[in-house]
Amino acid sequence: MPRWATLDRQAHLVKLFLQSQGFCVFGHKPCPCPELHHYEPFIDRLIADWIAEDRASRQADWQAEQRVLHGLGERRHPLRGQFSAIGKDIFYAKQPQSYLDGIGISGLTFRPFAKVRLASSYMRLYIDLADSLRGIGKNARRKALRHGRLTETAQKRIRQAVKHYLDS
Repeated sequence: MPRWATLDRQAHLVKLFLQSQGFCVFGHKPCPCPELHHYEPFIDRLIADWIAEDRASRQADWQAEQRVLHGLGERRHPLRGQFSAIGKDIFYAKQPQSYLDGIGISGLTFRPFAKVRLASSYMRLYIDLADSLRGIGKNARRKALRHGRLTETAQKRIRQAVKHYLDS
């Protein structure tokens, strides 16, 4: 006897056969879709659904059993442990205050600027970089804008602008 053939399911199949007499399961006299509604193809699909349902049930039972057998019953923590108050302060102190979103030329003033997003905020700062890029050559300035590689003076200017905004 197959696993899917429980007493309830066998009774359901017998009831279907007696109702349909081997023809349309839904009781239509001229069956509109005999390849789906006749008894044999219908019960084939029904049995396939029962088999899939049983498989999913067995899988869920197995996973629950594995969880019970192999679970330690302990609280889960990060791999390196929980943050202490001091560790949390050190971690947040090492985080950057701002992130560089992009560099470009202003369409209004035709001067280079940097778009900077402040950490833990939606605030964006637009910082003028014309003075900080003035000391380098024209080709180097264009490469810096094109590839996003800023000189040390431009990075210092961005840090100063962020610090000034956060202090005020």
